[in-house]
Amino acid sequence: MFDRESHRRGAGEGGPRRRSWRSTWRPRRLTASLAGAVVLAAAVLTGFASPAQAATAITINGGSGGRALDGIGAVSGGGGNSRLLIDYPEPQRSDILDYLFKPGRGAAMQLLKTEIGGDTNSTSGAEPSHEHTRGAINCNRGYEWWLMEQARSRNANIALAGLAWGAPGWIGNRNFWSQDSIDYLVAWLDCAATHGLTINYLGGWNEKGYNAGWYKNLRSALNSHGYSNVKIVASDDFGWGAADESLRDPAFANAVQVFGSHYVCGYRSAQTSCPSSGNAVSTGKQLWASENGSDDYNAGAQALARGINRGYIDGKMTGYINWPAIAAITPNIPWATTGVAVAQQPWSGAYSIGKNTWVMAQTTQFTAPGWRYLDSSSGYLGGNRNNGSYVSLKSTNNSDYSTIIETMDAGSAQTLDFTVTGGLSTGAVHVWSTNVRSNNTADHFVRGSDITPSGGRFSLTVQPGYVYSITTTTGQGKSTATSPAAGALKLPYNDTFDSYAVGREAKYLMDQQGSFEIAGCAAGRAGLCVRQMSEQTPIFWTSGQAEPFTLLGDLSWRNYTVSSDVLLEKSGYAQLIGRANTYNHQGPQNLNGYYFRVTDGGAWSIRSNNTSGNWRTLASGNTSALGTGRWHTLSLTLNGSTLSASIDGTTVGTVSDSTWVAGQIGYGTGQGVTAQFDNLTITPVGNSGEPGATGTIRGAGSNRCLDVNGASQADGSVVQIWDCNSGANQQWTLTASNQLTVYGNKCLDVAGTATGSRARIMTCNGGSGQQWRVNSDGTISGVGSGLCLDVNGAGTANGTAVQTWTCTGGSNQQWIRG
Repeated sequence: MFDRESHRRGAGEGGPRRRSWRSTWRPRRLTASLAGAVVLAAAVLTGFASPAQAATAITINGGSGGRALDGIGAVSGGGGNSRLLIDYPEPQRSDILDYLFKPGRGAAMQLLKTEIGGDTNSTSGAEPSHEHTRGAINCNRGYEWWLMEQARSRNANIALAGLAWGAPGWIGNRNFWSQDSIDYLVAWLDCAATHGLTINYLGGWNEKGYNAGWYKNLRSALNSHGYSNVKIVASDDFGWGAADESLRDPAFANAVQVFGSHYVCGYRSAQTSCPSSGNAVSTGKQLWASENGSDDYNAGAQALARGINRGYIDGKMTGYINWPAIAAITPNIPWATTGVAVAQQPWSGAYSIGKNTWVMAQTTQFTAPGWRYLDSSSGYLGGNRNNGSYVSLKSTNNSDYSTIIETMDAGSAQTLDFTVTGGLSTGAVHVWSTNVRSNNTADHFVRGSDITPSGGRFSLTVQPGYVYSITTTTGQGKSTATSPAAGALKLPYNDTFDSYAVGREAKYLMDQQGSFEIAGCAAGRAGLCVRQMSEQTPIFWTSGQAEPFTLLGDLSWRNYTVSSDVLLEKSGYAQLIGRANTYNHQGPQNLNGYYFRVTDGGAWSIRSNNTSGNWRTLASGNTSALGTGRWHTLSLTLNGSTLSASIDGTTVGTVSDSTWVAGQIGYGTGQGVTAQFDNLTITPVGNSGEPGATGTIRGAGSNRCLDVNGASQADGSVVQIWDCNSGANQQWTLTASNQLTVYGNKCLDVAGTATGSRARIMTCNGGSGQQWRVNSDGTISGVGSGLCLDVNGAGTANGTAVQTWTCTGGSNQQWIRG
């Protein structure tokens, strides 16, 4: 993943007559799973209609030279982006895995690169190391082993790669380019073997350059430990400097088998041009676009379609790896919709498969690693990049072939006249397509009627904005599994942590720094606890010096008490986190939320932080020393603007602050502080924000309440802000039908959908102007208008009008219930 902080840096023939090789192609009756998907009518073989432009002749020549395909796939890691997938219930978990890896179901990934966890944030979270401290190896930590096992069980031929982003601080005295890191990587390969996993490729240090001597030593170590078949990838950075070095240093060239570069088409670009370098090609080594994408799972589909083809056409790259595989993280975590699918709610089982899945499938379901590109049968349509691109590959049986065509930028339909030669099959051709410009899933990965070439010739008219696959192979398919409805994680929530295996992560906990994993409880306590395992400052991947913390829960949680037993193993502090929402990984603890911090000496504080790392101490004091090796119960209550903290049942501090209105809970510690946590409980208090709850709605910017002017109950009475006084005209109820009612039978209402529409009350009628969404960021938006409930002019005075306005996220649009 890109570290932005470090790198801001023939004319148709008319008239019916005898059957022609340019025959008419009409959609056949589709299978039940594709019923209604008739969009292939847009891409027809034509013998009757004139094409939009002169036909392009393409010869698919099996005798053409070309490099072997290594695979198309994605990254799990860089980091934490697959975290919640393992917590999904069945059958949804298996359905998602099938969409990712199983041939004939979805993306059918041919390459999976996983992070070698290093106990430090590497973009969207931190992944646990197999060796937190020197020599203490646990081969069952984390979820990447599980994910690789699941991928291999679905596709025995998938290639697996490993790469480190960060590493524990004991390695090389925090110098990654050391013998320690080589030993560390060999131990990771040993762990893979205990899971029955053969690793095909191994990298160095993600986006941190290269050290030629280190790679030579790594090659020697792999060979001497029985891993001579593991291919080394260098350098997983930007550009082809490692390839240049290999031409100067034959020993380095012998050590490395693959040269991989990131974002070869440009970072988050349209991927229209994807060159490597002359030196890279001249090495004769495998070349990979070893990290690409970083784009939304739907909006990135056009760029992905270009990049997969053009990486080979422009730069002879035979591997394409998208970042990441899936966004299995909650929406507040950076890059929450990147990948080929999104899975943010294991508690509800809800997920979404993106267009990226089907763009990837248009190549992966029609080829396999080892197939050969046909150089003379690949290029740009009509020699013009804007028309689109095509690549042809032949099977290892030297008969079957597939041609993948993308027309992302084409302005009109194009007719392609194909001639098949060079020993390739001249039998039936199967055609599949995805309309990338369509958001209708019925238009994605659709099979049309077969084509029967005549004399090895056939024709196809392709439409703009599509990916097509023409193939002599069979076995392709599209899963019909569907997602259940999304839903909130309900409170109360609790976990004793006794149901997990040692070394694993507790359900829904998402580490952002450090490593919080299951361990035996200390100080004579029976059972299992969560332990923060990172004992020293790690080798960071990002530049931020963040301290260990982990998050759990739903962003819609508002008023609750989070409580946990806590034991400090060494001098320092532990923290409970509440109302955690937006998180920025670039820098120290850049999280919007509240913290209750307690030291072993008894100093306590209630703090607020934001995404810029601006800490505010809201309250602080001292109590009896907690010491180390002793259990204590910490609690943080967030009820409206009232925040209170307690230790062992005694309240130590209370303060008023309305900056953050909703969010997750979390655990945290000081850097290098090991600590244990047990018996987590999250209990709703006051007005929890659930339907049916009644209470005030207070403006975050004004600290005044949503109020019916003059306590009137007449239809049309306007709504304003006023000093909170507990009057009936300030008591609002969120109903199950998304209404905000007052007096029991009057609804908050706006007339129309224009900005500036004045809020009022009206007799409830079920209309869209009376339906509201109470959002996790504190805003209240109209279902009918999509506009936010807004205090006019960001005013704070009594009587200031309330209206609807374009959502800005300002404090005059944030409300606190209860």
